[in-house]
Amino acid sequence: MKLEPVLNAFVGADAVFLDTTYCHPKFVFPSQQESIDYIVRVIENEGSLKNNILFLIATYVTGKEKILVEVSRRCRRKIHVDGRKMEVLKVLGHGENGVFTTVESETDVHVVGWNVLGETWPYFRPNFEKMDKIMNEKGYSKVVGFVPTGWTYEVKQNKFSVRKKDSFEVHLVPYSEHSNYDELRQYVKFLKPKRIIPTVGTDVEKLDSKHANAMRKHFAGLVDEMAIKQEFLMGFQRCVQGEEDVDAKESVLDLVSITEQENRNESAHTLVSIIKQENEDTSSDPNSCNTADGDTVIHSKFPLGEPVSQGLEKLSVGDMEEILTELQDCLPTWVTKGQMLDLLSISGKNIVDAVTNFYEHETEYHKQVTASNSVTSSFEANSANGSVLPSKPCLDKSPQQGETPASSKTFKLPIMYSSSSKNISPGKRKRSTGNKSSKKAKGHASMESGGPKQCTITKFFSKPVPRSLQNENSDTDSKNFHDDTSMPLNASIDAYKEATNLFIQIMSGDESLRSYATTVLTKTKGDISMALDIYFSECKDVGETNEDGISKTNKFVQPQCAKEVCPSSKDDKLSKILADDANLSLCGVPFADNAVNYVSLPPEKYSPVEHACWSKGQAAPYIHLARTFGLVEEEKGKIKATSMLCNMFRSLLALSPEDVLPAVYLCTNKIAPDHENMELNIGGNTVVAALEEACGTKKSKVRELYNSLGDLGDVAQLCRQTQSLLAPPVALTVRGVYSALRRISLQAGSGSAIRKKSLIVNLMCSCREKEMKFLVRTLVRNLRIGAMMRTVLPALAQAVALNSTPYEGLVENLKECLQRLSAEVVEAYNILPSLGVLVPSLMEKGIEFSSNTLSMALGIPIKPMLAKITNGVPQVLKLFQNKAFTCEYKYDGQRAQIHKLADGSVRVFSRNGDETTSRFPDLVNIITESRGPRGATFILDAEVVAIDRQNGSKLMSFQELSSRERGSKDSIIALDKIKVEICVFVFDIMFANGEQLLNLPLRQRRKCLKDLFGDGRVGYFEYATEMTVEYDDACADDEATLARMNSFLEDALHSSCEGIMVKSLDIDAGYTPSKRSDAWLKVKRDYIEGLNDSLDLVPIAAWHGNGRKAGWYSPFLMACYNPDTEEFQSVCRVMSGFSDSFYVEMRDFFDGDRIFQKKPPYYRTAEVPDMWLSPEVVWEIRGADFTVSPVHHAAIGLVHPSRGISVRFPRFIRCLSDRKPEECSTSADIADMFHSQTRKMNVNLK
Repeated sequence: MKLEPVLNAFVGADAVFLDTTYCHPKFVFPSQQESIDYIVRVIENEGSLKNNILFLIATYVTGKEKILVEVSRRCRRKIHVDGRKMEVLKVLGHGENGVFTTVESETDVHVVGWNVLGETWPYFRPNFEKMDKIMNEKGYSKVVGFVPTGWTYEVKQNKFSVRKKDSFEVHLVPYSEHSNYDELRQYVKFLKPKRIIPTVGTDVEKLDSKHANAMRKHFAGLVDEMAIKQEFLMGFQRCVQGEEDVDAKESVLDLVSITEQENRNESAHTLVSIIKQENEDTSSDPNSCNTADGDTVIHSKFPLGEPVSQGLEKLSVGDMEEILTELQDCLPTWVTKGQMLDLLSISGKNIVDAVTNFYEHETEYHKQVTASNSVTSSFEANSANGSVLPSKPCLDKSPQQGETPASSKTFKLPIMYSSSSKNISPGKRKRSTGNKSSKKAKGHASMESGGPKQCTITKFFSKPVPRSLQNENSDTDSKNFHDDTSMPLNASIDAYKEATNLFIQIMSGDESLRSYATTVLTKTKGDISMALDIYFSECKDVGETNEDGISKTNKFVQPQCAKEVCPSSKDDKLSKILADDANLSLCGVPFADNAVNYVSLPPEKYSPVEHACWSKGQAAPYIHLARTFGLVEEEKGKIKATSMLCNMFRSLLALSPEDVLPAVYLCTNKIAPDHENMELNIGGNTVVAALEEACGTKKSKVRELYNSLGDLGDVAQLCRQTQSLLAPPVALTVRGVYSALRRISLQAGSGSAIRKKSLIVNLMCSCREKEMKFLVRTLVRNLRIGAMMRTVLPALAQAVALNSTPYEGLVENLKECLQRLSAEVVEAYNILPSLGVLVPSLMEKGIEFSSNTLSMALGIPIKPMLAKITNGVPQVLKLFQNKAFTCEYKYDGQRAQIHKLADGSVRVFSRNGDETTSRFPDLVNIITESRGPRGATFILDAEVVAIDRQNGSKLMSFQELSSRERGSKDSIIALDKIKVEICVFVFDIMFANGEQLLNLPLRQRRKCLKDLFGDGRVGYFEYATEMTVEYDDACADDEATLARMNSFLEDALHSSCEGIMVKSLDIDAGYTPSKRSDAWLKVKRDYIEGLNDSLDLVPIAAWHGNGRKAGWYSPFLMACYNPDTEEFQSVCRVMSGFSDSFYVEMRDFFDGDRIFQKKPPYYRTAEVPDMWLSPEVVWEIRGADFTVSPVHHAAIGLVHPSRGISVRFPRFIRCLSDRKPEECSTSADIADMFHSQTRKMNVNLK
């Protein structure tokens, strides 16, 4: 490349149009030659065995010819191609060289089409069936294929992946005519162009698009960035340069504030004296240049053609000051005058060249200043030890007249001058030449060490800082400095309150930054610009990593200014307070988006206090949760995700325990317990409207981004990143966000939409880093981090255990304690699902907490007990061998948990825990009129069934019950509007008159139930129809018992029931909330033949319909749930059983926020649908039987190590509105049903 003369001519080009096909670090694959060597080696090794092997090489229509020619040459074989490919090769000049043939029998190396050996996108999926067909057709005993492409490259120790099955192999060879990542960077580094223009990728036609800018970041430092800066700076040079004497004073004078003549002459006289002394010292000592004050400065290391200040002495006093003032405006404030003189000498007094040279060597110049500050600190230390040198403050002030700064042998100390010149609008400035002064100039100008004379943006947009806080002149500064630092703490805070507030806003900080801000502003007399320079110059560890691989970008060492507050002898205590507070404050200031990932540390290495981003006693920032959510979202392992959440909670427990409960709610995407029915009721349109207002983004742009990203949270984050706020509002806190969400949910009536939007906008405007992303996801009720209650509660329990127990070594030493406490918390939540009660109790009891700590509470529904699936009566008898059990009708209705409180009120809750009292006012009347004692309190488990009392109390279907009005939280259905009557079938009782009955066997609970209600009331309040089998009749081979149970099942089916429930009466017969056990079994009618159960599945994806179903979604991809891995696993596609109206309803339901453009990490399937759906609803699905599937991953690992279970001939039955997605059929259920079916395939585990 470097020897190519044509290419050399383009070094330093304005732009390079770059093929960015593989512009990603993961595409650093081997060279073309290495890949070709691999293919040749495989063919030679396999061919030497003489096992009748066919070699297939996949190619595009054109391309990969180099591989084919090299294989032919080195393996001494012809390459077979078809007629069409041969015509293409002839056009390319390869047709007559004897390499290729169209006769199959002449060679065992054949070229095939690109997708013959398998699909390559988005990952490689081999097509062994096609290879088997080719092998049989051509009479070979083995097929070895090669797929040369960079897309299939995997970063592993073995560069060449191989897929094998039986007699087939597919070698994935990383090869491409496109340059890989390293080659692209080498190419750009060689050419060093001014800019890169990507040509491959999303939206690359837009030069400033997000993806194009992301690609350019890969070439940072390789392009000529200084050329771009120089072009920018040339715009400031308003006139053509002329002779050497006038070129500098003809520069950007309109950027300089006009000053009075006498101060100008005085300052220039000082500078000329310095130049003269430097020349004298340079002539005697080539390695140093001394100032008139006796200070020594490091000589410039840049090559010079003349002494440092040669040529500058010729300038007049006015010209010299003008040049230096102009240069100051283009450089940072910390640059010293000696450095500016050095730059002007190097550049021949050319301002643009001087600025360019500075930015090319900015690091070296900054080290000089830093070193000089260190010398200042050493002077202070000497002074404290009785040195004759005067005590100096941290921030050097300009010397008094006649005062000579102390000298050093190595460094030149920066000379500071106060700036009091007034800022004049650029449009009103006039040029001045020579010693001519402006008539409008009224201030006394003196040279600062670099401060720009333009009004800073912080001053322009804020209230003016009080004049008492500004630097008036050098005399005032020197006189008042010690007074300020020695003033009482409260007085210092009051004096600089306005400036401190502004400083915190600019830094997007919170109250933890106030102490440090007050300290720095006290030292700078309220000069915010100087305070910001000090702040950034003293931040260390940027971009470094610690031994654990954790970024230390945000971890600051204590700033020198904070450490040495330069106390007077009057108040040493104030110095210590300010220094400590400053150090503490900085720990909580985020410096970069990727700065804080400490929660990913192992628990034994995580420090809840030191690794937190706020201090004890402060409100926990929401960014603490957002950063954790971002890490958990990327983590696929449940153990690691739980560990991160545990670390997050540990900091909350240690620093802000009052924020733990709101944090748990936010982690679980809730704002209240389920039974309170408190919902945000925010539609996607409201969120989009708020996003438009908060970020200034048009709705069309939001829609475009959403179609691209598929996640409204990602869209909001991108919109937020494109807008910078001058002074962000106060940072979000955990409590603040939770409180705002509660307020949003309470908005109702006229104008509620506007009020909700206003609250959302306020939240959005305060977002930092990833807060916007997860705030929006919270608003649309889909956090998408894969963490649910089963993960969050154990994480909190582990955090409580780790924080309350001193331990040494690894967390493994506490493993048993952590597991026990996690299980106890989950069990307690199942009994009392109220975080407001559970979390405070857990925090109070610590490791002593147990599920017995809390008891059931009236008005708070417990989680219902669940039943396991069986395939018929014979299996039931086998499971209940020698155990007494009962059989009950399984009614086709809605499960209800009925609470009667001490005040006589009745409340009804659904299977999910939602309150449905307003929907069933007739049920309330039935319970109130029951024969139970008037003052009794209880909790019942029952089934509400639609009934036709006019037709002999005939039971009706669930669909009839679903047609009733639903009511709402604030409105109860009127009794006279009820068209479908109900009957309550009670089958269990969990609580009675203050006594918890969960641990009693079912036989005793039944007795308690009948003692309480007597015989019931036919058609209104009935007990579930049941049949009891005692233990001596419970034998698998007892024909009489089998006949009784079959007859009972037939009666249930004829009574419009779904089947029967079989329950243990005495042994292991307690009521276990939210658990499936062998104590409860269910038997239902099968879809086609025999007896079995249907499945409750969740639609997770869909395809666009064709033909008559065009415009709808069909088929749907259905999934079960694995509670251990917390993922949805595909079971089957379903496309039958739907009505046209249902298709329309589902299209409208899923459109918008419920469609994902990319597959969520908690979905497991090999299907590639047109769209991914949010897990929102549960459908009952029936099918013929189960089969092992390589595509569907339900129960993967439970039946077959690498394949899942699928259902044949699935059919939609109904929508189950009383179930949550996580309560659908589990992978274990499906594995059990597969094993229990009478006809099943033999599973080959090889």
